[in-house]
Amino acid sequence: MTTVKVRIGEPIDKALRALKKKLDKEGVMKVAKAHRFYDKPSVRKRAKSKAAFKRAKTAARKKY
Repeated sequence: MTTVKVRIGEPIDKALRALKKKLDKEGVMKVAKAHRFYDKPSVRKRAKSKAAFKRAKTAARKKY
């Protein structure tokens, strides 16, 4: 569970910003977005393969 301590007199906006930053750093929002809809295993596999291909392509480009 992610928590943010709010000091006395601290604006709520600042606390919310800190909470959002912490959630983003921990990857909570990314996981929640991924589970928003069901992806068939074949679609998930295709996306994973596409991402691997993209990573390999950019790594090869950086090599030269």
